[in-house]
Amino acid sequence: MNGSQSTIKRREAQRLRVGVSIHIREDAQSLWENGIYQNCVFLVMLLLRSPIVAETYLVAGGAAPVHAEGFLADSPVPLIDMQAAMDRLDVMIEMSAQLDREWVVQFRAKGGKIVSMRVGNDYVIDIERMIFDRPHGMLVSGAPYHEVWTLAEYEKTCVSYFGGLFRAPVRIMPHLWSPLIVDREIAALPDGQRFGYEPGRARWRAGIFEPNICMVKTSFIPLLCCEAAHRADPDVLEHVWTYNALQLKESPPFFTFARGLDIVQHGLASFEGRFPLCRVVARDVDVIVTHHWENGQNYVYYEALYGGYPLIHNSQFIGSCGYRYHDFDCEEGGKALLRAFAEHDVNFEAYRANAKTFLSRLHPESEENVRIYSAALAALYSLA
Repeated sequence: MNGSQSTIKRREAQRLRVGVSIHIREDAQSLWENGIYQNCVFLVMLLLRSPIVAETYLVAGGAAPVHAEGFLADSPVPLIDMQAAMDRLDVMIEMSAQLDREWVVQFRAKGGKIVSMRVGNDYVIDIERMIFDRPHGMLVSGAPYHEVWTLAEYEKTCVSYFGGLFRAPVRIMPHLWSPLIVDREIAALPDGQRFGYEPGRARWRAGIFEPNICMVKTSFIPLLCCEAAHRADPDVLEHVWTYNALQLKESPPFFTFARGLDIVQHGLASFEGRFPLCRVVARDVDVIVTHHWENGQNYVYYEALYGGYPLIHNSQFIGSCGYRYHDFDCEEGGKALLRAFAEHDVNFEAYRANAKTFLSRLHPESEENVRIYSAALAALYSLA
């Protein structure tokens, strides 16, 4: 038995009460606003399976949880406030709501353990906000964390950054995903609409879902991938839907960029608002075209694969799933789209089977993910 396993065995006799912070506003919220809310739900799903966890809670940060019932309908655990968390918990995982420094100091003083789980590319987000004088996001409060947990997609840009800022060890953790939330949305689709790729269309309708609020995930390369495919074969694309892009239409530089594209000049492209992926692909999309910059673990990818949709991507984190191009190579991205058009219907069943195998490894209740997170929780008790 190795050290972490023996520590887990010791902790099983005194199982932990663990909370995960989630930001609650007074106005209506949606789990589709950003991935971090879903990540909170997936993490508590995992903690419920941990052999060293006795109780699990979401902890409301921000305003009073007036509308939390609908927002957190898929949560398998109760929601408590910060005072209850102080009284009840052994471990607090800061995720969606940042913890007040004085709260952290007091919690540590009574023997609690504090983890900051960072699931965004905070290095890029922070420098954009500092350089361009944008509203701040997370603040460096000086809170004394025991550890910082983050994801493999941020190993290059953020691990050293987090270690330097927070003066705490940084641990890479598995990304988690379950179809729980998307299945609820699918069940609410209007009559006649079906989530899932349907073979046989003569031309494809492309969907681009990058949020366009930070440099790490934008629509520019996906648009150029579609442009490259359209220039090579004008009979492939019927339409290019660019979602999360209404604000870009107000930008003169973007207008100039878009006006130079054949897909715009030929009336194939449109720029839309923000919608959950499963709602719009069921009606309007056959292929999903994506791009990331040091942000290659995304729920959009997982939802696309779950539906069997051809996914054009540049991520090194999803194995052999989808149709990959590299880095910022939009010409290769266009070729990947054309290859998908030629091959996807023929190889559809194998594509879905491969995606199912990959997605099973992300599940919060998978034995391996539960083991890794349990070991990380147990390791907190070897830290000062």
